[in-house]
Amino acid sequence: MKIVSFGDIHMATRNLARMREVLRDADLVIISGDLTNFGGIDDARRVLDSVRSVFPKILALPGNLDRPEVLDLLEEQGVALHGKGVSLGEVGIFGCGGSNMTPFGTPLEFSEEEILRTLRQGYEQVRAQRALLMVCHTPPYETKCDRLPGGRPVGSMAARRFIEEVRPHVCISGHIHESVATDAIGPTAVVNAGPFKGGGYVVVTSNGGGLSASLEFL
Repeated sequence: MKIVSFGDIHMATRNLARMREVLRDADLVIISGDLTNFGGIDDARRVLDSVRSVFPKILALPGNLDRPEVLDLLEEQGVALHGKGVSLGEVGIFGCGGSNMTPFGTPLEFSEEEILRTLRQGYEQVRAQRALLMVCHTPPYETKCDRLPGGRPVGSMAARRFIEEVRPHVCISGHIHESVATDAIGPTAVVNAGPFKGGGYVVVTSNGGGLSASLEFL
């Protein structure tokens, strides 16, 4: 099984044409948040349509720069992953969109308690699956994936707590453009591919009941 994920698109979809070969043998695409740049339904629909033009089977999270109504659009289109659990074979996929609180008052932010509750809500729907893939737009706190340029970690403490408790095989994140990296919390691989215009994406593959993840670039 092959799952390809990218996010922080911010309406910049040009690289989709270059993804065709990568997606040739994929089973699913996951958009890990920030389809738009402070946009709503119309902008998000344009991005979804663009992604579907190169690969039809998708799941998606909103990011903190997507307005709250983008959640409704994803639900309406049957691709929502926020607070949801979706099974693909023996892989259970669940997620949380938006971000933890920022100093900037972006459109879709949640308290740490809300992030933890949302992750648990999605996880409960797939907890019986052998392999677990967590998709959280905001990265877990204090990893290589959540550092500002000066080095300060700004990720979600709730996301880290959840990973330490549940130990999913892989956590895909985004949000912090400057922290393109792979890391680990215990046995959980954590990956931030950065903004899509930079050419980064994540490939998740199944391996003997577990999952492995790699950070790739166009």
